[in-house]
Amino acid sequence: MPVAEAESHRTRARIPTRAPAARPPPSPRRTPLRQLLRVTSIAGGIQFGWALQLSLLTPYVQELGIPHAWASIIWLCGPLSGLIVQPLVGHMSDRCKSRFGRRRPFIAVGASLITLSVLIIGHSADIGWLLGDSGSSKPRAIAVFVVGFWILDVANNMTQGPCRALLADLTGKDHRRTRVANAYFSLFMAVGNVLGYSTGSYSGWFRIFPFTVTSACNADCANLKSAFYLDIIFMMITTYLSITAAPEMPLGLSDRFQPSVEEATVESCHEQEAFLWELFGTFQYFSWSVWIILLVTALNWIGWFPFLLFDTDWMGREVYGGKPNEGNNYDAGVRMGAFGLVLNSFILGLTSLFMEKLCRKWGAGFMWGVSNILMALCFLSMLMLSYATKLMGYIGHHLPQSSIVAAALIIFAILGFPLAITYSVPYALISSRIEPLGLGQGLSMGVLNLAIVIPQVIVSVGSGPWDQLFGGGNSPAFAVGAVAAFSAGTIAILGIPRSIAQKPRAIR
Repeated sequence: MPVAEAESHRTRARIPTRAPAARPPPSPRRTPLRQLLRVTSIAGGIQFGWALQLSLLTPYVQELGIPHAWASIIWLCGPLSGLIVQPLVGHMSDRCKSRFGRRRPFIAVGASLITLSVLIIGHSADIGWLLGDSGSSKPRAIAVFVVGFWILDVANNMTQGPCRALLADLTGKDHRRTRVANAYFSLFMAVGNVLGYSTGSYSGWFRIFPFTVTSACNADCANLKSAFYLDIIFMMITTYLSITAAPEMPLGLSDRFQPSVEEATVESCHEQEAFLWELFGTFQYFSWSVWIILLVTALNWIGWFPFLLFDTDWMGREVYGGKPNEGNNYDAGVRMGAFGLVLNSFILGLTSLFMEKLCRKWGAGFMWGVSNILMALCFLSMLMLSYATKLMGYIGHHLPQSSIVAAALIIFAILGFPLAITYSVPYALISSRIEPLGLGQGLSMGVLNLAIVIPQVIVSVGSGPWDQLFGGGNSPAFAVGAVAAFSAGTIAILGIPRSIAQKPRAIR
């Protein structure tokens, strides 16, 4: 072989052969909308129970003998359990390797605990009577009620976090699809609210289920018990629809998260690091836009929680002029308040149907801000209405005029619009902003939940004594809520559109 030809062969041998171009990975299949509808249906079952809880249980605990000033303390268990349970369950579900999937086992167990808790609450008077309660003093019934109430709030927090995380799993990086999924979730919350508040506003359930009336449980107690029976049936149906709609693959080695903040804070500490330390350790990686969302969420819920605690109590006390266990005015006002919440839920549902279009046209941050300012105006209207009822002088003598009741119902209905925004927009925003950081969606929902439950703890501890400081009633708590909501709206309008445009800080 000639020297030149041999040298040419040696040169070609040293040049590596180019590998064929790799095919791009297939695009993930978009989750059908009908599947998202089925998955989000469980929100209706959860919210059915929440609606009964929010509309009937504050009046019910006062009928058991707990003073109004301490009624909010009973609700402290909700935010306290949410402070720990929802982030912890989200963290665990991110890593769950069950053959049934990551999220579904937690959803199923949470739904079972909800069923158990409402049975305990509904039968608290009967259990207290069996344990020795007699007459108007019901300390044992109160203790049983509190135990059931704690289980209910733990179960609600255990169920909601994985549900939201499952939606984020299904929609992936399609942020528009994420907003649609959260709008569906808000829609089914509205459906659950309508059914729950309608059930709570009807006073004749004890006639349909006469076995619920016992020596320890009068007609009002029997109505509550019957409503919870209906809640159990609806919860079972929606749980089945949800967990069978999204067959999850067990988490395997190939499904682990890409190198991210989790590996920097968790795997480097050999997975034995305390959970709360990991959770708070992620805060250093948050962009400014995430902090703005968390701040607006916190102020938003300082506004919402007094209303959710005392809406029907406000109607019974300050519009109808009644008191628990004294005449019929208070009970009539509570039922009318529950009817107002039905109207509220209709507006919530209608808003949810147009949520995606509204956010796409005006921007999610702007819509969230406007809804908070509208909420503040509604709370101010409630304060003005309370003042007007005192001037009119009918309280303690007869029922309110139809114009006063109509005004209260209109306020309740209008509040459905900002409530729909609250139930969907923050979750979509936080999911889209934390997803680039590499956090699991379960932990992401837990982070947002911290901004919800910490304000709820503050309101639960402070609203009762705060109201008593200014002469009782619910107006002082609503005044604080109005200020907080207006502040949240201003920050959202000025801060979120500008902040969301920034790219999140990359995690190396």
